[in-house]
Order: sequence, then C-alpha cells, then structure tokens
Amino acid sequence: MSRCILTSLMLLLVGAAGAAHDHWPEFRGGSWANVRDGAGIPSTWARDRNVGWSVAIPGSGWSSPVIWERNLFLTTVVTDAPQDEAKKGLYFGGERNAAPEETHHWTVLCLDAERGTTRWQTKVHEGRPAHGKHIKNTYASETPVTDGERLYVWLGEVGVFCLDFDGKVIWGHKWPSHPTRNSWGYGASPVLHKDRLYIVNDNEKDSYIVALDKATGSEVWRQSRPEKSNWSTPFVWENEIRTEIVTAGTGGVRSYDLDGKLLWELKGMSAVTVPSSFARDGLLYVSSGFVMDKSRPLYAIRPGASGDISLEKGQTQNDFIVWCQPQGAAYHPTPLIYQGLCYVLYDQGFIACFDAKTGAEVYGRQRVNPRGSAQFTASPWAYDGKIFCLSEDGDTFVLQAGREFKVLGVNPLEEMALATPGLAKGRAYLRTKTRLYCIQQTE
Repeated sequence: MSRCILTSLMLLLVGAAGAAHDHWPEFRGGSWANVRDGAGIPSTWARDRNVGWSVAIPGSGWSSPVIWERNLFLTTVVTDAPQDEAKKGLYFGGERNAAPEETHHWTVLCLDAERGTTRWQTKVHEGRPAHGKHIKNTYASETPVTDGERLYVWLGEVGVFCLDFDGKVIWGHKWPSHPTRNSWGYGASPVLHKDRLYIVNDNEKDSYIVALDKATGSEVWRQSRPEKSNWSTPFVWENEIRTEIVTAGTGGVRSYDLDGKLLWELKGMSAVTVPSSFARDGLLYVSSGFVMDKSRPLYAIRPGASGDISLEKGQTQNDFIVWCQPQGAAYHPTPLIYQGLCYVLYDQGFIACFDAKTGAEVYGRQRVNPRGSAQFTASPWAYDGKIFCLSEDGDTFVLQAGREFKVLGVNPLEEMALATPGLAKGRAYLRTKTRLYCIQQTE
C-alpha cells in the first residue's frame, strides 16, 4: 500500500512540474526570474539548427512572448510609417520627438506555441501616436501578462486591455499618453496578483501606480508618484512577512502594501532606472545602472522594512539592506540569480558575478564575446548549469555557471534582438526584429 501511495505522489509531483513548465505568464517568467532548470531546452542552436519553427511577425515590437499551454501571446504595432534603422549599442541622437503622422495599429497576436501558426490577432487600437519614441524602442515594448484565463495588455501610448483566449476584448481603457524623457517612449510591463492588475506609469507629467480589478477593469486605488520617466516593471514580493508591491525609480525604490500605502523607500538610485526588481531565496534584488551616472547600485534587501532605509554615505549595508555594490548594476538588463550567484550583464558587453547572499565579488567584469565587442539589452537567463546572454546582434552567448568564467559557445540568429525570451514547454522563444524563433531539441 505504501509503495502505491509513494508512486502516486511521485506521479503527482511530476505532473505538477510538467504543468509549471507549460507556462511563462509574464515578463521574465515572474517568480521563475528567468530560470528554467530541467525543461529539456537545448543549449545550442542556429537559424537552421534546433529550431522547431520560426515565423515572421508583422509590424514592430520588443515585448517578450508569454505562454500558457499552447497559447503564445505577443504584441506588435503595424504601420506604413517609415522606420529609421536603429543602430546597436548606446548612443546619442536616437530620440524622435515628433509623433509620426501615419496611422498605427496596436495588435495582439496569439500563436500556437507548438506549431507557430497564428490562432488569432486582435487590433485593440488604431490611430496616430501622441508622442515620438527612441528609434530603438517601439510602441509595443511592454510585455503582457496572463492568469491562464485572460490576457492583460498594457500599452503606455494608448491604454490597458483585457482579452479572453479567443481574442475577444473583455474590457479596455484608452488612457491619455504622457510625454517621456527625451521622447524615449514606454517599456514597463504590468503585473498580476490574485484579483488585481498593477501598472506603474512613470513619465514626465503625471506619474502613478494604479491597481485595477482584473475582472472588470475598474480602478481599485491609485497613488501619485514623485517620479519622472522610468522603465522598470513593478514586482509583487510575496515574502515571509507580507506581500508588497516593489517599484524602482530614479527618485528611489518604493514599496506599497496591497492597498497602496507606502511601506518603505530607499534613495540612491541612478539617473535612469530600467531593470526590474525580483526575489530569490528570501531576498529582494533591486538595481539601477544608467551608464552616465557614478552611482549604479545593486541592492539585496531583506523583508520587513519600514520608513526610509537609505544607506548613509559610505555604508554598504544596514538593518534591511543586506549588501550593496555601489557600481555593480547594468543599465538595461536585469540581473540573474542562479545557484547562489548573482550575474550582472552589462550593456557594453561584459558580465560580472557576485555572491548572492553576501555581495562579495566572485569575478570582475569579463568580456562576453571573446572575439570582439557585443551589446546587450535583453536580460540573461539560465537553465541546466548554463547562463545565456542574447546580444543585440542576435547572438546568444552560452556561459558556464559557477565561480569560474568560461564561454562555452555562441548561437547565432543573425538579426537584431532586444527582447528577453520566454521559456516554456521545453522550448525557448526568442524574438528578433522581424521573426519569432521556437528553439527546441530537433537533433
């Protein structure tokens, strides 16, 4: 009898793990924080190797794919407006202040995750954008989020929409667009927790965080934020003490309770904040690394804080800040915690490694591409003892995880890539400028 019970429990555990691998519901996988061990995803690929399928994606967008069972969702914007060719790397002069005059079509796509065929596409808005954008950005760079029944789409230029899995719009709010710093456009994604959808809109005119009832779209609460433009996705931190909503910004990190009350704040971020906050092994990780700033902090924070927990000059820890690397953060990519180590991928082509519990340097900045330069915007991910770094050239560099830096190989797709991938169903879904690739074991 005991053997039968044990066998049944093992089957249930295997089934639960398999079901979890069928989903990648939000940016960076949410609680998975870009880690997907044991999913059977290959470590080597090219355009003609270990590709289950690839399809052309109409329009432009840098949102990440989200997956629920066989449904893969993407957003894009289709237009006849002439597109400036974006250069790779960091540079001045990419902003386009004037709004284009052509009509744009904001569209949600649903693909079959196993075959790549289009199940449906729904246009949620059409019209002329109110503002310009950076030529490396798009009007569909915010990643949607799903609860397995509905898809929630936040597009900073036009509003927020809820769709069912057949592509029908259940509810929507077309909110006014606000100007962003240097007309760089939007990028922060929405998050879900239980029956609420949370959106942070940091801009140059009217910054706020808002909680919506996910069933109806009605506003539950809204708090103004003393911030200008930021591009960091909020994070719902379910820790051992409470659940809180962590937001990172130039003016500081702020955490709110589920009713919108400010719990704690932390000053000392850089002049532009892009990476997302996340938690691993009981600690919260927050970073801000604008390349033109001397202050580029990476923090590890324990739960339970209240009030102002900012560090005094010269400090690297206090009662709630476990450690800080004052110049440790990257500009765009979010750090990665894997097997007890914290990896920071820098836009200019380097990676560094720190101990995730203590902040001690494991190895300093190493060049990711041993044969030359590389630029990075997408966040790194990990599985099966390896770290993956997708460059803006579309090359994924595979690194050995652990205390010794070692490049194991490179997987080329030969087209510009800025989007962080989705990992589900034994596959990695990588978006390039014009295509979506399904990376899976075929050989």
